[in-house]
Amino acid sequence: MRLLGVLGGMGWSATAEYYRRLNEGVEARLGGLHSARVLIHSVDFQAVDDADESGDWDAMADILVEAARSLRAGGAEGILLAANTMHAVADRISADLDIPFFHIAEATAERVAGAHQRRVGLLATATTMGGDFYTTPFERRGIDVVLPDPADRPEVDRMIYEELVPGIIKDSSRKELRRIMQGMADRGAEGVVLAGTELGLLLEEDDCPVPLHDTTAVHVDEALTWMLAEG
Repeated sequence: MRLLGVLGGMGWSATAEYYRRLNEGVEARLGGLHSARVLIHSVDFQAVDDADESGDWDAMADILVEAARSLRAGGAEGILLAANTMHAVADRISADLDIPFFHIAEATAERVAGAHQRRVGLLATATTMGGDFYTTPFERRGIDVVLPDPADRPEVDRMIYEELVPGIIKDSSRKELRRIMQGMADRGAEGVVLAGTELGLLLEEDDCPVPLHDTTAVHVDEALTWMLAEG
């Protein structure tokens, strides 16, 4: 089994979910007492969020590149970044590495294409919804991306950062996201991408009128396939 490096801490609840899913996935595939070979570098999220808020992508990249280097030095044979928004600097991280880097948007876009969906909704932070670093992999595959109504986007961002990142689960937020996802489905979305790694902690398939694509689950599946591949 290959050793996976996980860039985590953004927020810690999402990293814990990655760790759980990786271990459950290895156990399911190999049986017995097998568990995932994983190295985790959990960064101080406040510094990363400060860089995000100020639009200082260089500062964000510096933090994450240094963390990725520490994982590489520790023996990681491949690396994933356990956060959607911070993929804004994914190119900087991957360019600094001589080992595989698993891009969450590329993996999810490939999954959507495999489902033969050509129009999907996107639930994410304001940074992810407002940039092209996340939508480009979908567009390259001929997939249109539908965003929540402009008036709803700040509330989605608030729920992610103020509730889900610190692990707060509210039924009122679930109901609000149901309404927002229904709106995207009404505008032709054939599926909805949960492009916030914590969103899967709140939402389930029956919360949405169209299929959900949980990016955490997709990302973990890609990593597991690589970790357990022969040769």
